[in-house]
Amino acid sequence: MIERVEKLRSKMREHDLDSFLITNEFNLRYLTGFTGTTGLALITLEHAYFVTDFRYTEQASEQCEGYKIIKNVKPLYEELGDLVNHLALANMAFEEQTVTFFQYTELERLVECDLIPVTGIIESLREVKDVSEIETIRKACQIADSAFEHILTYIKPGMTEIQVANELDFYMRSLGASGVSFETIVASGLRSAMPHGVASDKVIEEGDFITIDFGCYYDGYVSDMTRTISLGEPSDKLKEIYQIVKGAQQRVLDVAKPGMTGIELDAVARDYITEHGYGEAFGHSTGHGIGLEIHEGPNVSKVADKAFVPGNIITNEPGIYLPGIGGVRIEDDMLITEDGMDRLTHSTKELIIL
Repeated sequence: MIERVEKLRSKMREHDLDSFLITNEFNLRYLTGFTGTTGLALITLEHAYFVTDFRYTEQASEQCEGYKIIKNVKPLYEELGDLVNHLALANMAFEEQTVTFFQYTELERLVECDLIPVTGIIESLREVKDVSEIETIRKACQIADSAFEHILTYIKPGMTEIQVANELDFYMRSLGASGVSFETIVASGLRSAMPHGVASDKVIEEGDFITIDFGCYYDGYVSDMTRTISLGEPSDKLKEIYQIVKGAQQRVLDVAKPGMTGIELDAVARDYITEHGYGEAFGHSTGHGIGLEIHEGPNVSKVADKAFVPGNIITNEPGIYLPGIGGVRIEDDMLITEDGMDRLTHSTKELIIL
């Protein structure tokens, strides 16, 4: 955590910031290691403080390496105000997308320094994963792979989508996951044409394509994977679009490397699908970053002009969706390396017919 704090301090110097108030739960986890539910951090150019109540002081002492732990006996923001004023800071940055209007007015009332709204400074640091983060996400991906292998032995005609989703979720927990990355998507039959068709009470039938988009949290970090399978023999049209999506997804894996922008990598999948006549059926972006959150930077889209660097972890998830027929999405997580990429999810992408 100390290295991460020093990287933030470098950014603070670039922006002439005396201090940085951190209240976003994911940024707190990233910079302090704290996993509790109540607390805030104040980082100055020389010191780091973590303020929490009596329930979490012992936990914070164990988790927040390099921080001075302050137990708030007053309301949390009043305790912060006393600290800021004692330090005689000239200004304090705050996360404008996290701090509510009520909290902002409290800060205005309590602190005797300039308040500087900022966006994206810590999030930009989080985009480049360190060794420990990469290994944690790798483990989350291994759990997803194992869960997919398990669910192939579980799905039977007559089951509902919710039954399949629940089995996936519970199985990932049995392997050490603390929870799911997002509400598991199981979309079968005509519902597979819905990109985010969360599991419903629809009964899965013979001939259905089934798109399963799922992932887990492991030690605070996520995995995100999609596979499309068939229960019984699918139609020729569904087989056709499956192979096109598979080809587009493989093209991205083949060319992804540092220096490419999100726009360029998105175009690899989009152009391939367009060349095969289904460009209008691919409406979402090709991918996004993952980490402490299921959606974070960098992105893989038509407007993502940032170049990838080693340590970025992004998804690769092209799809084709045909209302009234069905749809296909195939998704892997991949780590951008010094000379290319390392695929973190390894389940087969050959069309599985159960």
